[in-house]
Amino acid sequence: MKIQKVTKENTKNILEDLLRRSPSQYESYEKSVRAILDDIRTRGDEALFSYTEKFDGCRLDAETIQVTEEEIEEAYSLVEPSLVDVIKKALVNIREYHEKQKRNSWFDAKPDGTILGQKITPLASVGVYVPGGKAAYPSSVLMNIMPAKVAGVEKIVMVTPPDRFGKVTPATLVAAHEAGATHVYKVGGAQAIAALAYGTETIAKVDKIVGPGNIYVALAKKAVYGHVSIDSIAGPSEILVLADDTANAHYVAADLLSQAEHDEMASAILVTTSERLAREVPEEIEAYLKTLSRAKIIRKSLESFGYILVADSMEDAIDTANAIASEHLEIVTANPFEVMTKIRNAGAIFIGEYSSEPLGDYFAGPNHVLPTNGTAKFFSPLNVDDFIKKSSIIYYSKDALRKIHKDIETFAKAEQLSAHANSIAVRFEDEE
Repeated sequence: MKIQKVTKENTKNILEDLLRRSPSQYESYEKSVRAILDDIRTRGDEALFSYTEKFDGCRLDAETIQVTEEEIEEAYSLVEPSLVDVIKKALVNIREYHEKQKRNSWFDAKPDGTILGQKITPLASVGVYVPGGKAAYPSSVLMNIMPAKVAGVEKIVMVTPPDRFGKVTPATLVAAHEAGATHVYKVGGAQAIAALAYGTETIAKVDKIVGPGNIYVALAKKAVYGHVSIDSIAGPSEILVLADDTANAHYVAADLLSQAEHDEMASAILVTTSERLAREVPEEIEAYLKTLSRAKIIRKSLESFGYILVADSMEDAIDTANAIASEHLEIVTANPFEVMTKIRNAGAIFIGEYSSEPLGDYFAGPNHVLPTNGTAKFFSPLNVDDFIKKSSIIYYSKDALRKIHKDIETFAKAEQLSAHANSIAVRFEDEE
């Protein structure tokens, strides 16, 4: 990890360095992704099955592409009962947290004959992309499906790549069933995004696509936006630990590595006011790397995107954390709740030394689908609002409109939109 003093110039350079990991920087892949999208749009299932055979080594057809009840039962038999139990416990927490985000329609009727309001309607259908193979994360299945379920989405379609035998990762299937997916299809990559966005003979078009994926999936989601809605273009995982001299270096090092192990593009940053912590954390990291299974990936991640930033004051440290706007932010200080009130930009905030980041990944309840690459400055975690839409409600009686119709006509004429003005005026032409 690179150790630096906190300065405006260093912070600017780090931000530029981190932004290099954004999917928006991979224009060279866009041409091949566009070709797949266009092919699916033109040839439908024929192209879908062809790409599945090409990329996944699995030959499927209209009869075998959808996961059956028998396959779900088989998945349960292959997953350890203890994991099924943990999935169920986590779902309780995730459901309860997201239930608190639900909104209701509202109407405001006034004595003057006007009614204004907002109608909340869940999306009719949502597609959830889930990576397959070694990158299978049943926790992400829960996090993407449950807020849609709580919002009231009736059709939740999960897509995930099969192995060469036409099977889906058992834990993924169990998680999907427990969370409430209504359809599961064995298809991955850009071709799966195209199928959800445009529809094929076997997979119907959805209204929104959510879920993480590789660069091809990310660019495909970006390309189909407008045909459907999407959650975001997710970048590599990130953690920033904001700590003072009270922090335990053994814990801090462990927490930084919890995200660095995701992939070589992941970012782990310590911002601290403590010279002691800056010295001890690298030593603790080296000790951990002797035993961790993904040490090679972690080393590459820390070499490329790992930083220890030493600040002169907690105010400078907080300013740096807000500038970086990390996906995950841990606050390990003497007064973590006070520091939390000064944080403006973070996807998820973990407070205190016993609230390490994996708590949020798996079990606590808040969503772990979070804004990356500095987008926490203007994006929020995946939530129930992502699966609803709002319609404005407007009602005026004739008496209510009569009182203000001249005002509307004046406004419309000022914009030289005479038909707008006329639409109001005709209702009172017999009164002139």
